Amino acid sequence: MAYLVGVVLAVAIGAFATIVGLDRDRAFYPTVMIVIALLYGLFAVMGGSMQALMSESVGIAVFVSAAVIGFKRNLWIVVLALIGHGIFDFVHAGLITNPGVPIWWPEFCSAYDIVAGVYLALLLRNGRVSPSPVLVPAL
Repeated sequence: MAYLVGVVLAVAIGAFATIVGLDRDRAFYPTVMIVIALLYGLFAVMGGSMQALMSESVGIAVFVSAAVIGFKRNLWIVVLALIGHGIFDFVHAGLITNPGVPIWWPEFCSAYDIVAGVYLALLLRNGRVSPSPVLVPAL
């Protein structure tokens, strides 16, 4: 069930962002990636584990950095980060003990992340969003 909810929410949020026009701004999906990256840190705080927070900080730094670099250089990096975070969700429990993570979270988050990454890839491939920033000449 958690996989299904993740897929449905990723499609619904992606479609909503497209209909409303939020995803016309190149910052939308990098911002989503940053929020996703921070959630395991939130769970560590909720679980009261400083050890988990320190361990989660490594992953947070990697995925936030990928979001920023992708925003600055090329959104295909954000596609890889979203899908990569979905894969990370599958192995997370084997790497980091975090008592605050809900039991259903890895399945939900992996489905959401992978579908959101594929959705962004489709936007990029169809030319709806530019992969690279448009450079405006200085006046």
